[in-house]
Amino acid sequence: MINPEENPEFLNDFLAYNSTILNKSENTIKEYNYDLAHFLKYISFKYKLTDVKDEEFIKKIKINNFDLKTLEKISLPDIHSFLSYLKTCYNCKPATLARKTASIKVFFKYMCNKTKKIPTNPAQDLETPKIGKRLPKYLTLEESKELLEATASLEGHGNHDNAERNFAMITILLNCGVRLSELVGINISDIDFENNKMNVIGKGDKERTIYLNNACMKAINKYLEVRPRDGVKFNSRDALFLSEQKKRISKRTVQYIVKNELRNAGIEKANTYSVHKLRHTAATLMYKYGNVDIRALQELLGHESISTTEIYTHVDNEQIRNAVENNPLANL
Repeated sequence: MINPEENPEFLNDFLAYNSTILNKSENTIKEYNYDLAHFLKYISFKYKLTDVKDEEFIKKIKINNFDLKTLEKISLPDIHSFLSYLKTCYNCKPATLARKTASIKVFFKYMCNKTKKIPTNPAQDLETPKIGKRLPKYLTLEESKELLEATASLEGHGNHDNAERNFAMITILLNCGVRLSELVGINISDIDFENNKMNVIGKGDKERTIYLNNACMKAINKYLEVRPRDGVKFNSRDALFLSEQKKRISKRTVQYIVKNELRNAGIEKANTYSVHKLRHTAATLMYKYGNVDIRALQELLGHESISTTEIYTHVDNEQIRNAVENNPLANL
C-alpha cells in the first residue's frame, strides 16, 4: 500500500504521472514506489543524511524530506553502488536488479527530460544487468491431468465448498495461459457464451480475445450454477471469481489455492511451482501438442515481443531427440 506522506513530493508527482497519464497498472506503480523509495533511502544512508549507521536498517530511513538538491548530486556510480548493495545484502537475482534498474531509469528520465527538475540524468548511460535465459518450468501433460483430476475431486479437501470455482480457475489457467492478474480481472460480461470466447486486460492495459475450448466453457458454466448471487459486494457483482467474502477473488488467494491443489495432486516440488508456471504449462502444451504457430501463440499469450514467446520453441526435448535420431547420418 502506497502512503504518499512517506514520499517526497517529486516522487508522488512521478507516480501520479505514470498512473494517470501513462495509465500504468496498479502493480507497476507499487513497484516503482517500492524500488525508488528504497533507492532514495540508500542514497540518504550513503550521503550520511541520516542517523542510521547500519545497512541493515536502511529501509527504516524516512525520505519525505528528501530534496531536489540532493537528487541533483546523484551520479552513475551511486546507482551502481545501490545495485551492488542489493545484490550483496539481499542476494537479488539479475531479473530483480533489471527491474529496479528500469525503475531508476524511467524515474530520472521523467525528472530530467519531462519536468526538468534536475539538469542532468545520472541514469542516461545506466546499463541493464544481463539476464541469462532460462527454460520455463512447467507441468507435463500427465501432471496437468493429475492436477485437474485432484482439483475436481473432493478427496483430501474436506469441506470443499469452492470445488467448482477452483476447478474452473485451474482449467482456464492450464488451457488458456492467462496471467494471474488477467484471471482475477475476468468479468462475467467479458465472456461471450454464444461464441465461446472472452476478453481479458493484459499488460499495458491492452485488451485481447481468448477463445475458450469445451473444457473451459463446461467448467465456467458449472461454476456459475453455484456462484453466490446474494450478498455479493457491489463492486464485485460482475466479477467471475468470488472469494468466500463474496468479493472479487484476490491474487494472493488464487496463489494459495494453486499451491494447495498442486500439493493435493501430489505434484513433485509443488512448493516451487506458482500460478505463472501454469501459464508456462499451457503455452508449452499448446506448442508441443497443438501444432500452433509461434505468432498465434504470441497473440494468445499477449506477448509484446516474439522473442518472449520463442522460449517455448526450446522446451520440447522429445522433438530435439527425434530430430537428432532422424538425422540421415545417424545410422552410418
